[in-house]
Amino acid sequence: MSAAATVLLVIAVVGTGLVSGVFFAFSGFVMQGLDRLAPADAARAMREINVTAVRAPLMLAIFGTALLLIVVATMSFFGAYPAGAWWIVGSAVVYLVGVVGVTGGANVPRNNRLAAAPESDAGALGTAWREFRPAWTAWNHVRWLASAASCAALVVALLG
Repeated sequence: MSAAATVLLVIAVVGTGLVSGVFFAFSGFVMQGLDRLAPADAARAMREINVTAVRAPLMLAIFGTALLLIVVATMSFFGAYPAGAWWIVGSAVVYLVGVVGVTGGANVPRNNRLAAAPESDAGALGTAWREFRPAWTAWNHVRWLASAASCAALVVALLG
């Protein structure tokens, strides 16, 4: 494996690990912390988190990593990673489906529904939070585990 291919693979390991850490934080303690608030306040806090999440740091981590995985998976078909090609391809598939796909198909629509609840109606915000939280968190667990699995597969490829 060339030095450039190794560097790209190491950056992909860091990217998938970073994304996994963000999702782990939400699964591990952020959502439980928000649950300690009144439901309307939890909804307001999550809405603010969602506004600030859609900025360069997180978007670059999630989607830049996805792009990099596509690049290294493509490179693996051309022999750049002879010992770990299938680990890399598997990592890319798991990440693209379990992180990018789940984010767009499950978490973002729930974020949008939460954002649509009327700000001035605490009852509606509370109801929106109670409807939002269980499924959003379950899908976030999928994102966390998918990004962690993707990272682990890349490490296997790197060591192989």
